[in-house]
Amino acid sequence: MFIQMIINGLAMGAIYALIALGFVMIYNSTGAVNFAQGDFAMIGAYLYFTAVVLLHLPVWMAFIFVIVGAAILGIIFNRTVFYPVRDKHWMIPLIGTIGASIFLPNFAMNIWGPEPLPTPKPFGELLLRLGEVRISPQFVLILVVTILMILVMHLFFSRTRFGKMMQATAQDRVMARLTGIPVKKTMAATFIYSSILAGIGGALVAPVFYVSQGMGLFVVVKAFCATIVGGFGSVPGSIVGGFFVGVVEQLCAGYISDKYKDVYAFLLMVLVLFIRPQGIFGEKISEKV
Repeated sequence: MFIQMIINGLAMGAIYALIALGFVMIYNSTGAVNFAQGDFAMIGAYLYFTAVVLLHLPVWMAFIFVIVGAAILGIIFNRTVFYPVRDKHWMIPLIGTIGASIFLPNFAMNIWGPEPLPTPKPFGELLLRLGEVRISPQFVLILVVTILMILVMHLFFSRTRFGKMMQATAQDRVMARLTGIPVKKTMAATFIYSSILAGIGGALVAPVFYVSQGMGLFVVVKAFCATIVGGFGSVPGSIVGGFFVGVVEQLCAGYISDKYKDVYAFLLMVLVLFIRPQGIFGEKISEKV
């Protein structure tokens, strides 16, 4: 039972980590918190449903469909919600993301309807057996895809010129602009990439839960807790925080009570804020008054 819960927790934690990564990337690049990040995942889940159920595409093509759709969503979001107010007070972009988080579920309801939609599992009811442990292949797929995406992201930021330009923009937009870096393009790329991360997360979790408008809020809350636990603004922290929240959530649900499963992430976040306010990988910041 313990091993079973650890595996389930790692799978859900992988989804939280993908959403949290998008949170951190946008925050580091723009200084804004994107509260619509979970709704990007919700749209990704609906796109996956459309590709698999309505268009009858194979799974690999469905993921390409989701990636393209998520990239377009990221471009639209950047141009309509963030870019027009990029130089305003930080509260204005924040309000814009909250407005987008209200608009997207209503948009999805008008396109796909109000009823939760079941998505077929790629592996059917097949279960992998490891001794006494039964593992869903979907959970294995979630873990494998998440790890591959983290590795690709690491190589992109450490080995490519554009990846280093994105890091420079995240550290200091003004200085990056002065050194000739196309800040407008790198910030747009950040929104596109974070939207793709969320869209893939939504596609991966779609066969596990029913696709609905409310799943975006469910995911974004857990991902936000993960970023606080790992250290807000830290890329390694968002990854570790996502996995940590997922595992703790499953263990507490199994050994304490599953009635309060959605509360454990908040309790963990509050506990971390009391013990280590900057998070696991966060750094203390001193300000002169």
